[in-house]
Amino acid sequence: MWTTDLFLVLLGLICGLAVAAGAFALIAGLGLIPRLAGKTSAAAYVIPLENAVIYGGIFGAVIALFDQIPLRIGSWFTLVYGLSAGVFTGCLSVALAEVLNVFPILFRRAKIKRGLNLMVFFFALGKMAGALYYFMILF
Repeated sequence: MWTTDLFLVLLGLICGLAVAAGAFALIAGLGLIPRLAGKTSAAAYVIPLENAVIYGGIFGAVIALFDQIPLRIGSWFTLVYGLSAGVFTGCLSVALAEVLNVFPILFRRAKIKRGLNLMVFFFALGKMAGALYYFMILF
């Protein structure tokens, strides 16, 4: 009986490590953090930014997995953490789209020549509205 539990624990740990390694390999392999740092004029801080991404991923996983551990950090931390995670996710998706040249291909095929900045801004607003709808109404 305990061997089955031990096997499931090890399998879950190995699968979780594989998924996390794949996510961080995608971020590192495509060079998203250096590109994001270059776009935000923070190129001198690439190593600390990469470390922050790793530590943030570890911290988020620990909080998600061990929710029974009482953390007396207050509701302000939830706001700061949620805002930081949302900004990071938005910046990461824009950096990924830029690396993969999604927007130039989309705009060329749609024959859009003016208002590109405004269109990207409205993409971000739509993503924010969808996330707010999900977390405030459906979740």
